[in-house]
Amino acid sequence: MLGLYSSVDPKIVAEHMKQMREARIGVICVSWWGQREGDSQLMHVKGYSDSTIELLLNTAKLYKIKICLHHEPYKGRTASSVREDLKYIAEKYGSHPAYYKMEDGRPLFFVYDSYLTPASDWATILKPDSSNTIRNTPIDAAMIGLYVDSNAESLVLNGGFDGSYTYFASNGFTQGSTTSNWKRISEWSHKHGKIFIPSVGPGYDDTRIRPWNAQNKKDRRQGQYYDQMFGAAIDQHADVISITSWNEWHEGTQIEPAVPKSVTGYTYIDYSPLSPNYYIERTKYWVDKF
Repeated sequence: MLGLYSSVDPKIVAEHMKQMREARIGVICVSWWGQREGDSQLMHVKGYSDSTIELLLNTAKLYKIKICLHHEPYKGRTASSVREDLKYIAEKYGSHPAYYKMEDGRPLFFVYDSYLTPASDWATILKPDSSNTIRNTPIDAAMIGLYVDSNAESLVLNGGFDGSYTYFASNGFTQGSTTSNWKRISEWSHKHGKIFIPSVGPGYDDTRIRPWNAQNKKDRRQGQYYDQMFGAAIDQHADVISITSWNEWHEGTQIEPAVPKSVTGYTYIDYSPLSPNYYIERTKYWVDKF
């Protein structure tokens, strides 16, 4: 709908947030690759994602939306470096009115590929009895690890995470993204006092960047796939529901207004015969039910 755009163009950011507000989305989770490292998708431009946060926060404030961060696995990420990140983020963004905080006053972080770091290392900052802990300090935060398979349960418990999220929009891609597992994961999480955040999506197709992954492609089925995932999340009385994604086109999970698009050798899954705004309207429907 918007044509070729930059996600840091102030006009585009404003239009996106206007659309998200229409969909009743309350919190945007944005990728953060650190202040020193670069996003591999952006030619390793150091600090690029961090440089966008102020614009996003300021625009979000205008639309009464909040921002939280998706902590990405930059090169050399350790529990110690994450602690430094939390201190930096708290000092730079913590007082901004659009910076999201939980009811207990702590910011929320989704930690992607959390399993790459051992639970014993995470415990050095996430367990309250550690000498380097963030708990009950000014940089304390709700830290949500990635649930790929059942090994995530020991990582959450032994590493000291506050909960887990499933991220992937392909039902069956991982144990975590398989909706039939959500009841058990939810029950396990609540039993141990942890937050469970299932991730829903409208479909999935990453074959343009991962040709070997065609078995996990999920057709949108004219909106039925989105409905089934959202319904499954609500049925589990989820604490929070995340949506994957707003505009991650390379994985075919976008819900922003869109029209059919083809490039050489590839055609994106489009919304037809539904309207370009279908997923805005449908997200509002499900948020109201939630």
